[in-house]
Amino acid sequence: MSDAARKTQHHQGRHWPWRRIFGAAALLVLGGTLYYYFQPFTAKATAVSVETITSGPVTRVLAVNGRIAAMHSVNVRSSVSGTLAALPIAEGADVRLGDVLARINPAGQEAVVRQTRASLDAGRVAETLANANYKRLASLKGVVTRTAIETAASNARSAAEDVRRLAALYDQAEIELAKFTVRAPISGTVLSIDAEPGQLIDPAKALITLADLDLLIVETDVDEAYSNQIKVGMPALLKLVGESKTRNGTVHFVARNVDAATGGMAIKIRFDEAVSASIGLTVTMNIVVDTQNTALSVPRAAIVREITGSSVFVVSAGIAVRQPVTVVEWPSDRLIVSGGLTIGDVVIADATSIVEGQRVEAASLPVAPTALQPAAGP
Repeated sequence: MSDAARKTQHHQGRHWPWRRIFGAAALLVLGGTLYYYFQPFTAKATAVSVETITSGPVTRVLAVNGRIAAMHSVNVRSSVSGTLAALPIAEGADVRLGDVLARINPAGQEAVVRQTRASLDAGRVAETLANANYKRLASLKGVVTRTAIETAASNARSAAEDVRRLAALYDQAEIELAKFTVRAPISGTVLSIDAEPGQLIDPAKALITLADLDLLIVETDVDEAYSNQIKVGMPALLKLVGESKTRNGTVHFVARNVDAATGGMAIKIRFDEAVSASIGLTVTMNIVVDTQNTALSVPRAAIVREITGSSVFVVSAGIAVRQPVTVVEWPSDRLIVSGGLTIGDVVIADATSIVEGQRVEAASLPVAPTALQPAAGP
């Protein structure tokens, strides 16, 4: 190799490490720039829907379903056993108080009536004879002995007592005979007939269902968790299945006991105006439990439930901050907040998967509704 070539190779070898150092430094600068620009060490903000808390009128309602029933309804039964002889009415017929609904074969009781009547007639004849004998002996006072007169008087009294006893037996037999004719206990409409002529019946079997359709109500029950808050006189909004209009009603009966089997408490609601509907028709109802002129409310989904209590997440400087709250528990999509929030707080509407300190970005800032929307109902 020539001296020139050796000098050139020596010169290149001497400068090569510096080029590598400068290249690596350039790559480090570029990487640092990109790292700083994209900031992988910082979590991206999560987009969330929020509500700005405001105060306004809030109505709390209980949404339930019920069924149409008659205010006055009777399952008519026979008070005696026997063979059903006749049913002179039909389903759907309107009857008045005292109208004949059914007849039970009265042959046996008619025989009892005849027997007691015969005994009564015989007793009255005996009474007449005893009285006549007493009067005759009394007129012969001084001729007949005093003992004979007193005996005749005693016989007359005994005959009168027998007549009264036999008359009572006859009256009782007539009363029993009347029971073989079943009469309407109220005026109303025949809803159903559950017997046929020729059938053996007894007092345990309901023969006819009779109801006064002029006054209809809605029957339902509420869960025992809310039973203490339902009061007589509370207004209700009612909607019959198949109708679009909403009717007004009023709670007029609240049971004093809770069904141990179902955990429900029976209530009845009257329509404010007369309504014509089929018995058993389904009715959806919103019972207005509470109305507040100024209250705060949040979506149920915003509430975080923990052993220590309830809380929501409010947005502060782009960070989700847990805020303990007190709410009025109620089966609705929104809950009244009675403590923990103030007007202007920005609350995350759905707290699912949100954690304390998470960076968030509000997707929208709507004003919180001021009317609680029921979970179901009209």
